[in-house]
Amino acid sequence: MGIDETIPIPSVVVFQYNPDTLTRTLKPRGPGGEGARSEAQRLTGPPEETIKVDVEIDATDQLERGDGLAASMGIYPQLSAIEMLVYPKSSLVIANTALLAAGVIEIVPPTAPLTLFIWGAKRILPVRITEFSITEEAHDTALNPIRARVGLGLRVLGYNDLSLTNPGYYVFLAHQVIKETLGVVGTVANLAAVAGSDVRLLP
Repeated sequence: MGIDETIPIPSVVVFQYNPDTLTRTLKPRGPGGEGARSEAQRLTGPPEETIKVDVEIDATDQLERGDGLAASMGIYPQLSAIEMLVYPKSSLVIANTALLAAGVIEIVPPTAPLTLFIWGAKRILPVRITEFSITEEAHDTALNPIRARVGLGLRVLGYNDLSLTNPGYYVFLAHQVIKETLGVVGTVANLAAVAGSDVRLLP
C-alpha cells in the first residue's frame, strides 16, 4: 500500500495469490569498528531487514467473469499501481522543471510515498522498494499483459530511518511491540516444552 500525503486515497495493491516463499534477511546494527569491550553487545537500532518476494498477478478469473476492466486493460492497472511506488509524481517533475527554468538554484527531490508491506495482521511494515522486476508471461490480442510475475526487493524502514513526524515511524514501532510480545509467548512455550508446564522462571 502506498500513502502519498498529497493524495487522500492510498494506492492499494492486493496480492491475488499468497506467494509460496518470502525471504527475510536481518543484519544487526552495532557500533562500527573495533570499539571497547563494553560496546561489543550494544545495539544501535533495529536490524537492517530486507525482504524478497515474488508476486503473481493474473486476470484469468476476471476475464472468465466478463470483467470489463480486465477485458480492456488486462492487469495494466495493477502493475502500474506497483510501479508508481518508484516513480516521482509527474506534477512535481513539471513543477521542478518550471522552477529550474525560472532560475531557482536548489531543487528538493520529491519524496516517495510511504509504502506499507502488509503480510497479515501481525506484519505491517514501512518499506522502500530496492529491487523491482516484472516478467509478463501472457498477453491478450491488444498486447495488454494478463499474467505476470513481479519480483520485489524491499528494505524495511525502522525508526532509525524515519522522522518522528512520519507515520511509518509509529507503524514500525507497533510492529516491534507485536514482535516482542510474540517473542515472549514463544519463549515461555518453548521453556514449558523442555522443563514441563509447572516451570518457574524466577525463584
